Amino acid sequence: MSGYCYYYSGCQDQYDAHYLDACSLCRKSLHNSDIFMYRGNTPFCSQECRQEQMEIDEAREKNWKSGRSLRKSDAQNSTTNKSVRTGTVAVA
Repeated sequence: MSGYCYYYSGCQDQYDAHYLDACSLCRKSLHNSDIFMYRGNTPFCSQECRQEQMEIDEAREKNWKSGRSLRKSDAQNSTTNKSVRTGTVAVA
């Protein structure tokens, strides 16, 4: 079992690694060591790993927000450049 703690998942003969067994970033074993948590249930082996994940999440969120704002401005530009004719059309 390679030093990891396992928990019973409900099915006979089926065991899964517990989420607190390894660091979420570097996968280092957390057995008999301090655990640094982030966002409630994400374990890390060190403050450095946790900080790196926080920076990754911030960059991802910033990219997502900037991509979202670009899409909004593209949509606004595409609707403001279009002209719409209104009036009555007679068909005979």
